[in-house]
Amino acid sequence: MTQEQLRLAAANAGRAPWKKFGPYLTERQWGTVREDYSAEGNAWDYITHDMARSKAYRWGEEGIGGISDDQQLLCFAVALWNGKDEMLKERLFGLTNGQGNHGEDVKEQYYYLDSTPTHSYMRMLYKYPQGKFPYGKLVRENGRRTRLEPEYELLDTGIFDQSRYFDVYVEYAKAGPEDVLIKLTVHNRGPKKASVQLLPQLWFRNTWSWDGKSTRPSMRESQPGAVHAQHPELGHYHLYCEPHGTAEPPRLLFCENDTNGARLYSLPAEGRHFKDGINDYVVNGEAAAINDEQAGTKVAAQYQLTVPAGEARTVRLRLSQPWQDAPFHDFDHQFYLRQTEADEFYNCLQESLPADPDVRNVQRQAFAGMLWSKQFYYYDVNQWLKGDPAMSKAPASRRAGRNSTWHHLYNADIISMPDKWEYPWYAAWDLAFHCIPLAMVDAEFAKLQLRLFTKDRYMHPNGQLPAYEWNFSDVNPPVHAWATWRVYQMDKKLHHGLGDTVFLEVMFHKLALNFAWWVNRKDKSERNIFEGGFLGLDNIGVFDRSAPLPTGGFIEQSDGTSWMAMFALNMMRMAMELAKSNRVYQEMAGKFFEHFLYIADAMTRGGDGQFNLWDDADGFYYDVLHTPDGVRTKLKVRSIVGLIPLFAVEVVEQDILDALPEFTARATWLIRHRPHLAQLVTRWQEPGKGARHLLGLLRRPRLKKLLTRMLDETEFLSDYGIRAMSRYHLEHPYIYSTPETDFTVQYVPGEAESSMFGGNSNWRGPIWLPINFLIIESLQRYHHYYGDNFKIEYPTGSGKLLNLQQVSEALAGRLTRLLLKDETGRRPAFGDNELLQTDPHFRDNLLFHEYFHGDAGHGLGASHQTGWTGLVVRLLQLSGQ
Repeated sequence: MTQEQLRLAAANAGRAPWKKFGPYLTERQWGTVREDYSAEGNAWDYITHDMARSKAYRWGEEGIGGISDDQQLLCFAVALWNGKDEMLKERLFGLTNGQGNHGEDVKEQYYYLDSTPTHSYMRMLYKYPQGKFPYGKLVRENGRRTRLEPEYELLDTGIFDQSRYFDVYVEYAKAGPEDVLIKLTVHNRGPKKASVQLLPQLWFRNTWSWDGKSTRPSMRESQPGAVHAQHPELGHYHLYCEPHGTAEPPRLLFCENDTNGARLYSLPAEGRHFKDGINDYVVNGEAAAINDEQAGTKVAAQYQLTVPAGEARTVRLRLSQPWQDAPFHDFDHQFYLRQTEADEFYNCLQESLPADPDVRNVQRQAFAGMLWSKQFYYYDVNQWLKGDPAMSKAPASRRAGRNSTWHHLYNADIISMPDKWEYPWYAAWDLAFHCIPLAMVDAEFAKLQLRLFTKDRYMHPNGQLPAYEWNFSDVNPPVHAWATWRVYQMDKKLHHGLGDTVFLEVMFHKLALNFAWWVNRKDKSERNIFEGGFLGLDNIGVFDRSAPLPTGGFIEQSDGTSWMAMFALNMMRMAMELAKSNRVYQEMAGKFFEHFLYIADAMTRGGDGQFNLWDDADGFYYDVLHTPDGVRTKLKVRSIVGLIPLFAVEVVEQDILDALPEFTARATWLIRHRPHLAQLVTRWQEPGKGARHLLGLLRRPRLKKLLTRMLDETEFLSDYGIRAMSRYHLEHPYIYSTPETDFTVQYVPGEAESSMFGGNSNWRGPIWLPINFLIIESLQRYHHYYGDNFKIEYPTGSGKLLNLQQVSEALAGRLTRLLLKDETGRRPAFGDNELLQTDPHFRDNLLFHEYFHGDAGHGLGASHQTGWTGLVVRLLQLSGQ
């Protein structure tokens, strides 16, 4: 085992707290639901970016390249000032939902470059302009632009022209579980020498202002350049700040992590030193803003650096629980060890990858983004709804407003975030996808993530999983069972066939409650045809499926029903695994087998046997609109809604059936006494390659028809994967007419042009990695049954026949092509930006976007959504890249 694997094993077994400190700060706490105490529930306006430097947060902390302990009591992050900006750069800037022409968006340039799973070594890069940061220009230009125009990004402002910026590398290496070495390196990429103030900050999260009882922790200068931090729960820590350039240590600037009520609310200042005291001292020269008694709950070490053109300056710090008599004597050696151990860990992990350094760099940075995107997420909904005793009373509207039915929800955990600026809150289905790449480096953490959402303080008493903080009651696709089964299999393989059945059993029981919630709440007519509303596909349909329909009535959803068929198969397969050691689960496997058959029958023949979701003439699945006058209309939009039936497929080996006689007897009885189920849905009675049995929504003829359309380059198949909507709708928009208006759906390859759904609703046509990943997995399972005899044209019309395994590998190759250099050295994800494509200080630093342009492949949406785009780490192995 590598040294990092040994550390990871010790941490996961509870023998040494190697994960106690990690990148658990968010990148944006302002503008979140948790911090919103307004009567109208407008989170973006309650605390703005401008207010953030002066407002003490209730539920969490933010920072640039920051770390904290696992309860986020003690926090560290980097602040900078170039002498020109109107404020310290101590948090990332971005546009609110109303300011961006395509929703909220971070407007900074930063990269996560490396991390081990225990965070024993971490590295990130922040690019800080030497000129005045163009805050106003970014707001004005994006406000001027329409949805038909692209977002105006920081790179578009010219602020990086002539390389007039600093590359600020933030690195951490752990000498021990609670002994963190910090190295900050500032490179001047510009043509002239330039000055910058580097202000590493240490502070306590404000836990004392809310109940009027909690003890305020303290920080104090213990000796020149050293801080003693004392917390009643966390204990004692020391921050050591090495002198730079002279024998004198940096000056320590102290204030309190308290709200500046004078600035924000015109309250009396009371002679105190507020959260923005360091900012006001450095930027505005206000000497009274900091505490000259060298004490407080927030501190910064002030380094004033002048860096010649093309050179770099490094500052070293150490955050340690035990006192260090000589904090820097072994610093470089320990740093070197952690760096080499990180290389050793990834060299071992990447043995099956090609030796191509670009392939390995893309995968390693994807893992880095996954691991840096952990966040301490704290939200007690009951307390939030009531308001805090020491604060003003919560508005009455809150008691019937957002999340008011989730009183039980109490979260205080390290959770994988989709994007710590744009989505600094968990999303249930995002997290399920995150767990696949996470399981490759830390299977125990992946299992813990899945387990969290089924705990009593997350899952609603009625069985619903919380969706996301903007509306916990919204409905995400039920992919938790799929992720559970996949992570279990991956972990079992790592342990040489020994599966964690305790994890699987606990998850099975909780997910059975969630399955029951779906059956009871989302099958309106009790015909095994499901709704679900939004289901993550905001802008892909004719109507907003989460809102009352303008036509009245309801929609039977192809995707909602298909997700439930997939859910049933996942549960059946889990029960079959558990039944190997406990025969009781044979009956549960039979139950979910039966659920799948009835859902599949409804998908195939319609819930009443008359009107189904499949259109044989088109070879595609569609949603069906039921209007109050009894009319049913297939909404003939060719989108991934109609491809999701592919995902409901499972292959069962004969030896498993032989080992489960009670399940097999029940399955045989169903097929014998309900023959229409076998005829319409399954090849259960016809063993395939190697005596295997197939359960799937698509029989061979339908599978061929659907794949023919999906693999058509004039429809779904892009050079970079499967589009979310058929390109057919570019020239042939779908129009649904009512007496009042026409509802039109047209293919858009990039950002959505419709504002109907609000926010970041950009799913019309782009390439979306999680759906592509599930398509690839499904093709592999179908191949596992049909073998090499089932071949399909790839691409459609090419005359080239491939088996389904070959098609899956070819699709994976198209997807990985988004991020890898092509034969000219360019990455499609970077688009036509020459700085990103050719500059040596940009071209090998990766961003993992939320989705990608359906035709050109350049990255769109949240720029650091490594979460589900991190699935590329698996695709690189599959594609043979």
